[in-house]
Amino acid sequence: METINIQFTLFSAFYSPLIATFAGGFLKEEGLHANWSVAPVGKSALESLKDGSAHVVQSALSQGFTAIANGEQNNIRHFAQVNEMDGFFLTGRDADKDFHWRKLEGSKVILFGGGQPLVMFKYACHRAGIDFDKLQVINVGGAKAMDDAFRQGEGDYVQQQGPFPQQLAADGLGHIVAQVGEQVGVCGFSSLAADLDWLNTDMAMAFMRAYQKARHYMNEETADNIAASQQEYFPGIEAGVLSDCIGTYQKLGNWSPHVEITDSAYEATLDIYTYAGGLPVRHPYEAVCSKPPRI
Repeated sequence: METINIQFTLFSAFYSPLIATFAGGFLKEEGLHANWSVAPVGKSALESLKDGSAHVVQSALSQGFTAIANGEQNNIRHFAQVNEMDGFFLTGRDADKDFHWRKLEGSKVILFGGGQPLVMFKYACHRAGIDFDKLQVINVGGAKAMDDAFRQGEGDYVQQQGPFPQQLAADGLGHIVAQVGEQVGVCGFSSLAADLDWLNTDMAMAFMRAYQKARHYMNEETADNIAASQQEYFPGIEAGVLSDCIGTYQKLGNWSPHVEITDSAYEATLDIYTYAGGLPVRHPYEAVCSKPPRI
């Protein structure tokens, strides 16, 4: 059985369609064994494509923007979507059925310090009609540090990706009050990237067949069954919590069945980054993306 090397930039239930390729047995059906890893802190998964240690990586279109801004001329393209919606949640200390984003003004909010999570959150604030500068922003580090800080009583709200907020709720330490994706809307949020030469190989076509099946599975299977197949990859997360998280993402609609990065999703991402002031040039689709391998 041939080995395919897959690397995640971040590993969370948000990326379940990619996890499902091996957890659901779809790669095995195509004669592929998955060797998966997570990029070390401070290193882009795209580097693993460049040095040949990975065939496919979970990334984001914004990484393609960064490469162009740095003057890099490379053969890497984002060829399939993982999520078409922002997958972060906003968790508060109290249950609040009447929550409105304006309540964030003047509140202490634990946020990611930069990158796409912050760009998207600022855009969500813009869409909600609030002034981001009126938030008392707290930066403590990465996902675990943010979770630890909130658990220890810091902040009124915290920005997190599933299943962290669902576990906070299960532990009685927080209540999900909003989904950032509902404010941002459909966009090219997270993606799969690979070298263009690899995309023309038999392995790439086999991977694509497995990934296509995985995306349909993510929409057609029950959250409980998906969670059961992925439970071993989330030690410390309760089965019911993982199921709740996956079910919420299914309802949000970020795992649409199609695999390609659509022109409209790409353009929406350009709009978001243009608003953030970090995209002086609207790069053409072909400079960042390619269509998936034909299967």
